Amino acid sequence: MTTACHAPARSQKICVSIAAATTTLALAAARNAEPVADVLEIRLDSLSDPAVAPFLSLLNKPLLFTNRPAWEGGNFAGPEADRVALLVAAAKAGAAYVDIELRCERHLFDQLRAAADATAIIVSWHDFNGTPAAPELADILRRQQESGATIGKIVTTAHTFQDVLRVLNLQTEAAAFGFPLIAFCMGQAGMISRVATLELGGFMTYAAPDTGLATAPGQLPASILRTILASLGQPLA
Repeated sequence: MTTACHAPARSQKICVSIAAATTTLALAAARNAEPVADVLEIRLDSLSDPAVAPFLSLLNKPLLFTNRPAWEGGNFAGPEADRVALLVAAAKAGAAYVDIELRCERHLFDQLRAAADATAIIVSWHDFNGTPAAPELADILRRQQESGATIGKIVTTAHTFQDVLRVLNLQTEAAAFGFPLIAFCMGQAGMISRVATLELGGFMTYAAPDTGLATAPGQLPASILRTILASLGQPLA
């Protein structure tokens, strides 16, 4: 398998997802979330005026830039080249992380890799309807690791506890070849996985701002999630 580039040290983090209609609103939400966040995810696809510079210059926490396309549950509906260009700009400007989909066209994926010097690339895969069988999940994980990205992200929708267990079991497979993995489930049944994934060695979990909208079903407010993890003795970044 291809060795992932820029591999960060293993740690557990809470990423607070920020989605707002304007840069001004997103900055305000991000500032409010900074005290309880280890990482701030800026959802460029939610912005009417997407740009990376204001966030990098005005926020102090490590930033993750995501520009999710409509075909993977996001709001960006324009040309793929334009979408990925914003992520390339974020990487060149020194963002801590950028998120790009496993299903993205390979030549665009490679453009982002070429631009990501000190920026970690999260290669993501989402299923908003259900959770695939274990062999398909294992294949997705394998393709993520072989992509050359820094970190994998596999998020599905859970309807039963068996769905949750299949996704959390991926942490064992990822650990076997030293590939940092974000893996949990959306939905009510999957809520517990947002906590358990860190207990099982997951790289990061996602939370909603304490005041603001969640960006995915089942996201817990950041302060509540941090309180739960602290009560479990979970060392956070």
